[in-house]
Amino acid sequence: MSTVLYPLKFKPVFKDKIWGGRKVKEVLGMDYGPLPNCGEVWLLSGLWDEQSQIANGDFEGDEINDLVETFMGDLVGESVFDKYGEQFPLLLKIIDANDWLSVQVHPDDELAERRGSGNGKTEMWYVMQADENAELVMGFNRELTRMDYANILKNNSLQQALNHEPVKADDVFFIPAGRVHALGPGIMVAEIQQTSDTTYRIYDWNRIDAAGMPRELHIAQSVEAIDGTMPARYKTEVADVMNKTVPVVDCQYFVTNLLRLQGEMQKDYANLDSFVVLMPMEGKFALTWENGAIFVNTGECVLIPNLIKKVTIRAEQHCKLLEVYCQIEP
Repeated sequence: MSTVLYPLKFKPVFKDKIWGGRKVKEVLGMDYGPLPNCGEVWLLSGLWDEQSQIANGDFEGDEINDLVETFMGDLVGESVFDKYGEQFPLLLKIIDANDWLSVQVHPDDELAERRGSGNGKTEMWYVMQADENAELVMGFNRELTRMDYANILKNNSLQQALNHEPVKADDVFFIPAGRVHALGPGIMVAEIQQTSDTTYRIYDWNRIDAAGMPRELHIAQSVEAIDGTMPARYKTEVADVMNKTVPVVDCQYFVTNLLRLQGEMQKDYANLDSFVVLMPMEGKFALTWENGAIFVNTGECVLIPNLIKKVTIRAEQHCKLLEVYCQIEP
């Protein structure tokens, strides 16, 4: 095996969903083959049974966690490796909703561990595209205790308690574990989350699957997971600033920034003990470092190893990208 690390690209995994659409092909130009739709593209995953494979260079075909095991802190950062071990800590997706996703909630780390389901699931959505009048569900429209929530379920009045938010491109929604949510029709988002696939489905719009059966709900599991508090705002609108690094989300699991780029930007990660993932939301860019260069298109991502501290990002045309990394508190 080569001992020289370089920025890594990954083979996308396309997933058809009962609510999936066609924007991955029609807007992003990505070919998802014979699938009837593409609800999700998994760009980078460290889930043990669904690991991403490297798509470029000497490590092409290798799985991400194998590289984490081999290169440890040189790849993901010493503090990141100390905390998460040999599993890559984030899961990055593109989601295209042609219909309502189920109303759902995710457990936090403590509850997930207690139930033997690995990590909790805190996540965020960056809206890449939204049809006119699109909306989603985010939280409740009033403060609720767990007893209130249980009573709402008992009385079949969940829909009356949900908070609906209008959606447009560039909106950001931070979704900590415990917050009820559902993506609505006509919305395509980039999702950044903890490495977890644990979801408690609360309500599925009385939908039936291809076999004529309703999908499984997880009502009992959701009660302990629910956080019924109301933040001042559910949605963040990101500042439109060219050639600057604009903070978007900063939580204990990941940091996400937005870069709107035209021309060239130098990045120095010398003070960061983490990998960095760059995800174009619009347009494409060239990434250069001391030993090489690669191009990254919308619908792809590239992982810059912790070992590489200085890179140049260049966009001939306007490019909008997310910069994602971990920042472990000492």
